[in-house]
Amino acid sequence: MTERKYNIQYYMVVPDLFSIINASLGFLSIIMISKGVIGFACQLMLLAVIFDSIDGWVARRIKREDDEGFGRNVDSLSDIISFGLAPAFFIYSTTSFRYINILVSLLIMTCGILRLSRFNVIANVKKSTFIGLPIPVMAVIVSSLYLSGIFNEYLNLTIAAFTSLIMISSVEYPKINTKKGTIIVILLILTILIGSNFKIFATTLLILAMAYVLIPLIRKF
Repeated sequence: MTERKYNIQYYMVVPDLFSIINASLGFLSIIMISKGVIGFACQLMLLAVIFDSIDGWVARRIKREDDEGFGRNVDSLSDIISFGLAPAFFIYSTTSFRYINILVSLLIMTCGILRLSRFNVIANVKKSTFIGLPIPVMAVIVSSLYLSGIFNEYLNLTIAAFTSLIMISSVEYPKINTKKGTIIVILLILTILIGSNFKIFATTLLILAMAYVLIPLIRKF
């Protein structure tokens, strides 16, 4: 390996900056949860989802060549913070079932790590679908459950555990095209900006997320 390849500048390009912002938002979400500012923490998780989609979009636009896998690893490590650790800490902090909340939180984190590790291993296999539920959906579901006002400890624990297991399944999930992705980003922005006053946006987001989870699962079985 040449000395040039030891320099971080050799690897980093613009999409990686969006991945770092994604991770930063996830970390800030964890801090907000620890301070009891749950609504704002959920908004930060949803904002992280937006930046996660931007980094992929930018990478495709600039036709990034990532032969060493640097960008893929930065993206996955950022995702585990925002969509693995943050939702896990959210479940732990907002539910009072002793030990069960810890187990479900560990399940979220573990399945998230396994899901992203598998994604990196099979990344070079060109597929039109995702194998297993994409991890950002976890953050969308737990956040929209809270912001929609449909907050119930039993429901949250059950859905979080179920979603975790689907992440490491072999169920194939469709990749969202640019047009549909734009609509979802707009809905995410509306939920973040005015979702606390107009819960219809968070509720719609929750319905779409659950439909995305369940429809491929029903078709498979």
